[in-house]
Amino acid sequence: MSDWEFLHDMHDRGYSAGEIADAAAVGYAPWEAEYVSRQWIEEELKGLPSDDVRTLRSAEPFRSRDGYPYSMWEQLDIFDTLVDCAGRHFKNTGRYLQVWGELGEIYAEIKFGLRRHGTHEAGSDGTIAGKLVEVKTISPERSSDCVTVKQQGNFEQLLIVSIDRNFQFTGKLIDRDKLKKGGGKFLRARMGSPEGPRN
Repeated sequence: MSDWEFLHDMHDRGYSAGEIADAAAVGYAPWEAEYVSRQWIEEELKGLPSDDVRTLRSAEPFRSRDGYPYSMWEQLDIFDTLVDCAGRHFKNTGRYLQVWGELGEIYAEIKFGLRRHGTHEAGSDGTIAGKLVEVKTISPERSSDCVTVKQQGNFEQLLIVSIDRNFQFTGKLIDRDKLKKGGGKFLRARMGSPEGPRN
């Protein structure tokens, strides 16, 4: 059986083209993952304010890393410029710039004090307060409301960053042990209800 046979199975089960494309992008079928319900995520996010890029402030001072000066003020300016550029591009073309992962991680640096690892370091994206963290960003264009992480990933917390259509950011840190465990190679947090077989 091909590694991509599940895409035919999804088609046979009635999944939409967008859902099949999302599954092809991550390389596995929805039923191979675990879920955290939308209700649970909403409960976790209840009472948390969303952040506007213009009012965002750093959680703590940054230090230099890897020989780069890494000015926090410069990073805030870059973040503001990227968000403004992405918004202007969407208003002009009706299409989104594909900068979500980077925006999510810069937001995590500013809001949560994420210290990113060097490039190409597998297992996690960085640390927050000494804990290894994996950052997953949900963009406003996603047809799927799922984020996935590899179970074998070396992380202690998952940070979900959600960006809405008005380019407002919300983030929530979740301890790894609060993610449900089960079969498959992935842990998955989903804003909707668990998927089962479709008719």
